[in-house]
Amino acid sequence: MTVSERPATGRGLDKVVGSAAEAVADIGSGSLLAVGGFGLSGNPSSLIDALLAQGADDLTVVSNNCGIEGVGLGVLLGAGRLRKMVASYVGENKDFESQYLGGTLEVELNPQGTLAERLRAGGSGVAAFYTPTGVGTQFALGGLPQVYNADGSVAKASAPKETRTFVVDGEPRSYVLEEAIRADFALVHALVADRHGNLVFNKSSRNFNPLAAMSGKVTIVEAEEIVEPGELDPDDIHLPGVFVHRLVHAPATEGSKPIEKRTVRTENEEA
Repeated sequence: MTVSERPATGRGLDKVVGSAAEAVADIGSGSLLAVGGFGLSGNPSSLIDALLAQGADDLTVVSNNCGIEGVGLGVLLGAGRLRKMVASYVGENKDFESQYLGGTLEVELNPQGTLAERLRAGGSGVAAFYTPTGVGTQFALGGLPQVYNADGSVAKASAPKETRTFVVDGEPRSYVLEEAIRADFALVHALVADRHGNLVFNKSSRNFNPLAAMSGKVTIVEAEEIVEPGELDPDDIHLPGVFVHRLVHAPATEGSKPIEKRTVRTENEEA
């Protein structure tokens, strides 16, 4: 599906809906979701909480990581709603570890840049691409455990990836074929949006959020502030509204932006 073929919202250019619950109401069990965020930065927490209440399960989620226990995607994971996770980093969630090693969660690991490009390609109409990342490793050769049996043996391992040699700068080099990701739905967090869905992200929360938004066949955005069309300088817009289908106001509240790891120095330490 190209950008021009994306489903209409039925409300013209105004994409604001009344609540997060309304925005995620049609996400069905078994859906493939692309979710923004990096660590705990830029997580679409209001949409995730609404999806938890909505009840969809057997979900496949594509995101850099899976939050931590009880925060971000860890909310859905802890409730047993995820069947499969496609991610780059999974080291901060004990629920993730226990479900993966216990055989109840399928995991597909991707190098971070590869995962980002798979999402971007999905939103750009690119079916697949070649990358040198992972050539000669188990990631390309196959055999990475994706599902374990309860006894710790491997129930399912990754398949070998297609490789091809290209001449680059006069030298032959091997590349791995990676397929684009087109998600059924994308869940995204933005700092500011106008009613047409043009988005501005805040600092490091401009991580996987724009890429997840591009990947979604239906992209749902929570924004801390919603302004009228024309109030955003076009040069300040990070992602155009053509990629956005539904928009929910989700103002920041106390405690809504937890710090994953706090690092401090003593008064006598040099800055």
